Amino acid sequence: MKANKKTLKRDSIAKASMRNARVAPRKARLVIDQIRGLDVTHALAVLESTRRASNPIVGNVLKSAIANAIEKQSTVNPDDLLITEARVDGARTLKRIRPRAMGRASQILKRSCHITLAVG
Repeated sequence: MKANKKTLKRDSIAKASMRNARVAPRKARLVIDQIRGLDVTHALAVLESTRRASNPIVGNVLKSAIANAIEKQSTVNPDDLLITEARVDGARTLKRIRPRAMGRASQILKRSCHITLAVG
């Protein structure tokens, strides 16, 4: 069942986000794209079964969104929740320098991201 973005944002019950997560946005988007639109039990199973560096971070944000939904509406059943919004935005980039040959230096970019999940 695909729905447009306006419908998805209206149906969300609770939201959770993690700011400045120390994982590159490109790597986190690979995981977010796998779980977008799934029910939360299936999404947690996908996160457990695949091996990616950002899986524990995304899993913690998802568990927090589920807990927020239960706290907000005590009548909600966690098994009935769907991921209605999943977004990864770029955050600050730490810039480091690595020495290279002949007195030169090259830049290392340590990227971070903001992860936002909404369930409904």
